[in-house]
Amino acid sequence: MFNKILIANRGEIACRVIRTARRMGIKTVAVYSEADKDALHVEMADEAVAIGPPAASQSYLVIEKIVAACKETRAEAVHPGYGFLSERAAFAQALADAGIVFIGPNTKAIEAMGDKIESKKFANAAKVSTVPGYLGVIETPERAAEIADEIGYPVMIKASAGGGGKGMRIAHSRQEVSEGFARARSEARSSFGDDRVFVEKFIVNPRHVEIQVLGDKHGHVIYLGERECSIQRRNQKVIEEAPSPLLDEATRRKMGEQAVALARAVDYDSAGTVEFVAGQDRSFYFLEMNTRLQVEHPVTELVTGVDLVEEMIRSAAGEKLRLSQADVKLKGWAVESRVYAEDPTRGFLPSTGRLVKYRPPAEGTKRGVTVRNDTGVYEGGEISIHYDPMIAKLVTHARDRPGAIDAQATALDAFVIDGIRHNIPFLSALMQHPRWREGRLSTGFIAEEFPDGFQPLIAKGETERRLAVAAAHIDHTLNERKRHISGQLREPEQLRFETKRVVVMGKRRIELEIEAKKSGVAIVFADGAKAEVHSDWTPGDLLWRGTVDGSEIAVQARPILNGYALSHAGVGVEVRVYTRREAQLAALMIERKGADGSKSLLCPMPGLVKAIVVKVGQEVKAGEQLCIVEAMKMENVLNAERDGTVKAILCKEGDSLAVDAVIMEFT
Repeated sequence: MFNKILIANRGEIACRVIRTARRMGIKTVAVYSEADKDALHVEMADEAVAIGPPAASQSYLVIEKIVAACKETRAEAVHPGYGFLSERAAFAQALADAGIVFIGPNTKAIEAMGDKIESKKFANAAKVSTVPGYLGVIETPERAAEIADEIGYPVMIKASAGGGGKGMRIAHSRQEVSEGFARARSEARSSFGDDRVFVEKFIVNPRHVEIQVLGDKHGHVIYLGERECSIQRRNQKVIEEAPSPLLDEATRRKMGEQAVALARAVDYDSAGTVEFVAGQDRSFYFLEMNTRLQVEHPVTELVTGVDLVEEMIRSAAGEKLRLSQADVKLKGWAVESRVYAEDPTRGFLPSTGRLVKYRPPAEGTKRGVTVRNDTGVYEGGEISIHYDPMIAKLVTHARDRPGAIDAQATALDAFVIDGIRHNIPFLSALMQHPRWREGRLSTGFIAEEFPDGFQPLIAKGETERRLAVAAAHIDHTLNERKRHISGQLREPEQLRFETKRVVVMGKRRIELEIEAKKSGVAIVFADGAKAEVHSDWTPGDLLWRGTVDGSEIAVQARPILNGYALSHAGVGVEVRVYTRREAQLAALMIERKGADGSKSLLCPMPGLVKAIVVKVGQEVKAGEQLCIVEAMKMENVLNAERDGTVKAILCKEGDSLAVDAVIMEFT
């Protein structure tokens, strides 16, 4: 076994590998760019080596720097994590040439399967069902359009060396092929140092199901069940689960056996994933093979009890697999949500800045429910513009799918993040969505269910009642505190504050009364319904936790002027609690209106101006491209919202812009 390994990655996956290595008694070395000098993975590792500027192309993607760091620290092996150099055969070969072990598959397997074009050729030769497409390298947008015409629309333009949704575009017409081809190549070059792309048929209403395989250097290969990753946005997975609600045992076995056969064909000897696009009728087609650890590997670990990182390390050290196929049993259900630094109410645009508050839910197992949070950040740390916007992966495991979903919803409610925008409200809303809970999934789920973008759910029913209860209890606690301030409110007991309240929640007015008890309080609604409430919330806490009629709930509560912004179960609402007289007066207040920004194009996220495609004085039509802003390795095309004429352009290509910076003005 190795004494010391280097992790050629950053963020949560670097921290994840370090945790397993530490448990195995293996020392670790972190590498870091200038932007990551204070990162969590640097602090966690036993040693750390600086490898260059923030840009990945000058640090994490430079093979020579990783090899030099290994030699400097005498690391015997390298775990690549995912992304960056994890699927580069040249990297594995450079390590081998330097006498360093690559914790991953052999170079033959990487070359055969890591390249999406070559992997499809291997799959065809192995008689694995594949999606119709053109497997050669495409050099020009004109050629891409010709191929798309032959295949039939819609098509997927995909980077050959891609992954994580980077370098992928769906096109429904020749024009979209031309535009998508340029964007896919640019993103692929930036993210992977390889701008080759190919075109294949896009299966309508598909599901994304993948098989986890595991092999050793002695010819043994097994599969560890499947994961479903159908909840995606811009080809980026958002929620994953294991097992899949689509598959039956026969289909699972058939997919698993195909995945193993493909892996054996290239002598696969590590953890890897064979991905399939599946029809609603359980038909399936080979999509690609990822010759690395997947982002979503924790759900497989929780339903199988197998530590995939440990097995990768043992395989790289030459050990035989400790499991046979018969040993693999799927137990319970696991759900993973990717928590991103992005604003779901503004088209999921990336958000950067400092994590003023970062309080994830408690990890561990309680009453048969497991909560796990894989993260690479900490309170006070910074979310950088240079890398992927992932903050954490929140994973829950329970006896069955409804239990895992309920546990995930509860954990998301208790996940406090302040200082940047994040997608927890969106994830919480997904957990409440009937179609998701019923398992009626497809990769078009988000586009179909949120065609106009995401807005927090409207409070109604039991959720509205719980929010009103939390708001009333917060107000009661604050009033109790005021009563005990020295020198204040010395009235007799019968002259205490009025107990009748009006909870104003958006445009809703909820009348109730608060009854103080020796233990907790009772909230009595106007219709006579009563809720018994217990909570140890104290002023200043951003999370209200308590029980309502015996059920444990969590509500995020952030102070605003004369009230609180509450978030629970996908609902985000500003709440104010008044006496009845105060409520009457508040209803007379004039609503403030924001400034008119219709004549300006604002930068929707912190980013780098990649291209400006219009000129001053140019007339533009609604929908026309104006400029391209790159943020966190993704290129975002900004289009005109209405017809107009460009009056002024206030930045130039190469400029770094803050959120809401004015890019151009119109007349």
